[in-house]
Amino acid sequence: MTTLDADYLVVGAGASGMAFTDALIDNADVSVVMVDRRYGVGGHWLDAYPFVRLHQASAFYGVASTLLGEGRIQADGPEAGLHERATAPQVCAYYDRVLRERMLASGKVAFYPSCDYVGDGQFVSRLSGRRYEVNVRRHVVDAQYLSPRIPAQTEPPFAVADGAHVIPVNDLVRIGEAPSQYVIVGSGKTATDGCIWLLANGVDPGAIRWVRPRDPWMLNRAFVQPDPAVILGMAADIMQAAADAESPDDMFFRMEDAGVMLRIDRSVTPTMAKTPTLAQWELDLLRTIEDVVRLGHLGRVQPGRLVFENGEARIADDAVVVHCAASGLRYRPLVPIWRPEAITLQPVRAGFPCFGAALAGYVEATVEDDDEKNRLCRPSPLSNTPTDWAQMQVIGRRAAAAFNSDPDIKAWAGTLALNPAHVPPDRAHSADVAAAVRRLGACQERGAARMAELAGMA
Repeated sequence: MTTLDADYLVVGAGASGMAFTDALIDNADVSVVMVDRRYGVGGHWLDAYPFVRLHQASAFYGVASTLLGEGRIQADGPEAGLHERATAPQVCAYYDRVLRERMLASGKVAFYPSCDYVGDGQFVSRLSGRRYEVNVRRHVVDAQYLSPRIPAQTEPPFAVADGAHVIPVNDLVRIGEAPSQYVIVGSGKTATDGCIWLLANGVDPGAIRWVRPRDPWMLNRAFVQPDPAVILGMAADIMQAAADAESPDDMFFRMEDAGVMLRIDRSVTPTMAKTPTLAQWELDLLRTIEDVVRLGHLGRVQPGRLVFENGEARIADDAVVVHCAASGLRYRPLVPIWRPEAITLQPVRAGFPCFGAALAGYVEATVEDDDEKNRLCRPSPLSNTPTDWAQMQVIGRRAAAAFNSDPDIKAWAGTLALNPAHVPPDRAHSADVAAAVRRLGACQERGAARMAELAGMA
C-alpha cells in the first residue's frame, strides 16, 4: 500500500474530470490526485472510432483555461462558415497537452493512469497491481457518474449467432474486402457517423441497410455556433416554438420549420431527442439511404437474417453488421453535486457538459458552504424523448438563473468560451446581437411557461 495525501481525489480524467480540475486549480491553492482506468486523459475519446469528430464547435469543449483549436471558422468544404470541429486525435492531443503543460506543470496535480478506483479513497494499478490509498482532506470527486457507453467498450445489445459477421463501428476502418452489404444498427449519432463515413468513401447508398428502431431529432449545427447572435437567435426560435406548441411533438415540428431541428425522414415522427448536431450536407447524404428497417429492436443476428421483436429481415450472406447500438448517454438519477460522500459531476447547463464541470470547479474553489454550492449549481438531466428534452430545457434554465444570481460567478462564467451565453466584449453592442436579444425578450416569458407545461413541470 502506497499512501498519498491530497486535498481532492478526482476519479475520472475524461472531459468532466479535466474541466473541473482545471477550474479548481486555477482558482484555489490545492493539491489533486487524479486517477483513470484508461492509459491517459481524455476519457472515451481514447476509445472513439477513428473518424469521429466533435458534433459541436470545438470552442464549446475542453477546459476553461485553454481553447480547443484556434477559434477558426472553416473557409472551405461542406461546413464553410461554421466553426471548426476537432477530430478524435486532436481532442486527445489537446487533453494530453493540458495535462502536461497546465496541470502537472503547476505542481498541484498528480495523475495515475491505468488504475481502477475501488472506493474509500483507494485505487489499484491495472499494470503493476500496486494499491494506493489517498488521505483526502476535502473531497472525492466522482467524474465518471455519467461516463458514456460506446460500441468499442460495449457488447452488442443483441445476440450474435455463429457465422454472423458483426463488428463495432471502430472496425469499419479495418475492412479489408468490400462486402455486398453493410448493415448499420443504431439510431443515434454513432450510426449517422458510420453511414456518412461509408457514403463519403464511395459506398453506394443501395449497399447500406440501416436498422433504425427509432428516428432521431437532431439540432441543425448551423444554429449551435459560438456566436452570440446565432445562439440567442436559436434560443428565441425555441421559445417561440414552445410558446405556440400544442404538444412536445408539435414544438419539435415548429423548431423544424424554424430550421433549428432536423429529422432524416420527414414522413416519420421521431421519438428520440438526444439532439446531437447535424449539418445539412450530412442530412443530404443520410437521405440517400432508402433501405431503412423499422421492426423494433434487433434481437439476434444470424447469417443472412436479422431477427427483431416485430419480425425478421433478410440480409446478404456476406453482410457486415456494424454495431452502433451502445446507449451512449447514461441516464442516472440527478443527485446533489455536493454530498458528504463525494462531489458528483453532472451537467449544469443543458447540452454543454464541459461548461457545467468547469463551473462546478470554480464554485468549489470560491464558495465555502456546500448548501450554497448546491443552490448555485443545480444538475440538469440528459434527454431521450421530446418530453425529456422539454424537461431538460426547463431545469437547465432554472440552473442558469441560479448561478447567474451570484455576480462573481456570472462575471467569471461570462468570460468563458465554453459558456454558450458568452458574449465577447466587441459583440456586446452589435446590431445583430441586439436584434436577437429583442426577439428572445419578446417570447421568452410565454415560451418558458409553456415549455414547463409541455414538460409536465408547470
